[in-house]
Amino acid sequence: MKFIADFHIHSKYSRATSKDMNLENLDKWAKIKGIKVLGTGDFTHPGWFKSLKQELEPAESGLYRFKSKVAKDETRFILTAEISCIYNKNNRTRKIHLIIFSPSFEICEKISARLGWVGNLKADGRPILGMDAKELAKISLDSSKDCLVVPAHAWTPWFSIFGSKSGFDSIEECFDDYSKYIFAIETGLSSDPAMNWRLSSLDKITLISNSDAHSPAKIGREANIFDTEISYAAIIEAIKTKDTQKFLSTIEFFPEEGKYHYDGHRLCGISLSPKETKKYNNICPRCGKYLTIGVLSRVEELADRPEGFKPKNAIPFKNLIPLEEIIAESLNLGTGTKQVLKEYNNLIDKFGNEFKILLDATLEDLKAATLPEIAEGIERVRKGKVSIEPGYDGNYGKIKIFGQEEQKKLSKQNTLF
Repeated sequence: MKFIADFHIHSKYSRATSKDMNLENLDKWAKIKGIKVLGTGDFTHPGWFKSLKQELEPAESGLYRFKSKVAKDETRFILTAEISCIYNKNNRTRKIHLIIFSPSFEICEKISARLGWVGNLKADGRPILGMDAKELAKISLDSSKDCLVVPAHAWTPWFSIFGSKSGFDSIEECFDDYSKYIFAIETGLSSDPAMNWRLSSLDKITLISNSDAHSPAKIGREANIFDTEISYAAIIEAIKTKDTQKFLSTIEFFPEEGKYHYDGHRLCGISLSPKETKKYNNICPRCGKYLTIGVLSRVEELADRPEGFKPKNAIPFKNLIPLEEIIAESLNLGTGTKQVLKEYNNLIDKFGNEFKILLDATLEDLKAATLPEIAEGIERVRKGKVSIEPGYDGNYGKIKIFGQEEQKKLSKQNTLF
């Protein structure tokens, strides 16, 4: 069965997350987006875990559903959590975020019991623990060989396995003898598979993509497309084996839209390409402090292949922009505005969910259902015909689907609309 999965999200118990991140809203938005399998996030948090056990029941093996709902088209939940490991290794402070996949509530309880000895799991849905990433992998896999440990947003400067500020240069350097149990990494919003393909050391590693959502409407902004039976074992096996017949593709941001694609210094408004950064010796030309070195520079530093290289048996990917952003750009309005949300809901009502609109609807069907500029905007995004001012040092990139003259025309049409 073909389906879309988003494994990495957070609950209302994580810092800087919406109070609406509860199971009811997540179920609702999974349907709006077109997501079949959704990570629970935060299973190590006692309050969230209590909600999971109270509101969910076993569905297919290793997956869960709402107790009151049994229809085949209902959302399936897979038990996941993100852990922040902060520790010293090789004379440097390391800050690594890891996603843990668990096959059952019982295994979650085993993992949490062990981690509870290390730090306070109540303080945050994504707990900060003073432990080596390798040790976290060991605890997870000792709890069950069916667990999966995945380095999260692998290139983000501050909190990732390859991050410029606190990461490593290889999976082996981070996990030592446990490297053989690391089957996948998460690309993160500021990188896509094409960037990762430049490292031959990642050829055996499966690249997965997830939203890392902190609010319900953000789920699915990155995701994974599978064609397997609906079960925990089948999903994990498809990831571990990197089977292109079962793991069909990932859905990605345009990496330039991510918050850490370019190098820069947000306080000074300085955004630089890798070449420009080298010219300034990693120093902000305005204030003289060190720049935040972004994902593109870090990939360049570790890459042993030219840009554009594609390995054999690579899992394909599609760069997309969330529908609400496309509508806003097409109408020359801000996201969240009344008119944009009205048209978003109109399209969801007509097509069923967001991924059907972005991936499957024909241009003719789109033109019949919405304004021609919105249909054109979706088509341009599918073809990659967008211009983006890259994100840097915590600022999201700015996307333009239409040129300046086209925007002026759209503004006039929008007034009439």
